[in-house]
Amino acid sequence: MPRKEVTYILSTFVQQLINGITLGSVYALIALGYTMVYGILKFINFAHGDVFMLGAYIGFLAAVFLKLNLIGCLIAAMVFCAVCGIVIEKIAYKPLRNSPKISILITAIGVSLFLENFMQLIMGADSRVFPRLIEEKNYHFLHGTIVVNNKQVYLLIITIILMIVLNYIVKNTKIGKAMRAVSQDMDAAKLMGIDIDRTISYTFAIGSSLAGAAGVLVGLYYNTINPLMGVLPGIKAFIAAVFGGIGVIPGALLGGFSLGIIETFVSGYGSSMYKDAVAFAILVLILLFKPAGLLGKSMKEKV
Repeated sequence: MPRKEVTYILSTFVQQLINGITLGSVYALIALGYTMVYGILKFINFAHGDVFMLGAYIGFLAAVFLKLNLIGCLIAAMVFCAVCGIVIEKIAYKPLRNSPKISILITAIGVSLFLENFMQLIMGADSRVFPRLIEEKNYHFLHGTIVVNNKQVYLLIITIILMIVLNYIVKNTKIGKAMRAVSQDMDAAKLMGIDIDRTISYTFAIGSSLAGAAGVLVGLYYNTINPLMGVLPGIKAFIAAVFGGIGVIPGALLGGFSLGIIETFVSGYGSSMYKDAVAFAILVLILLFKPAGLLGKSMKEKV
């Protein structure tokens, strides 16, 4: 095989891998919220994708009206979404905590529709151009065959920092230990004096803040936002969480990056028309052959 052809194949592969990691980091940030809530309450918060959308709009408003830079927009979005996560849990989910799971699922879908339509009411249904918070630059490698945009670099670095912070919170702080205890056995944790309500609120706040950060990063990367932008990424992040192992934080990271890379390779070497179909096919296959996910463990229920 000629050297030029080998170089082209290698550079194309590396370029698609970089693009996949970039997309996967967004899925991973959103998937963390799904998996944290499921790990404690054992239900899927399907309104989580719309919290991601709220984060994008808060970043947009902070940039346009407050003239904040990227870090300022991230902080504003994360704080706002954390508060929204707590409010949603207190109003929508806490009264149904002992209700059948189907009631909570229907409520989550209702909250999702409410957020989407409320944002369309106050911001309009049209897409908006996200402000340029950084000056765009391209970095060329391997004689220009591999191109890395500085927005991709920012997105990946910020994602890694947030994941390190999350890992520290879960493993080394008092609230993190409480979250782990509640996820293992809520009744036992309550008997040990752990405040269950506060722990659940912290869980929603942390997961929602990560989704808010992802919203700003997506707005920065794709330059446009709209009130329905959280629907498909939210579903994809749920698939990523199930793929890696729902309820397992490392599983959410593995699932997010894996799904992003798989989608990118399908688009790059096949057709972008099939990437959504592949994502849902992965969900079906995982549920059929390994319902607990790649890193999850099947739990036997005592009767």
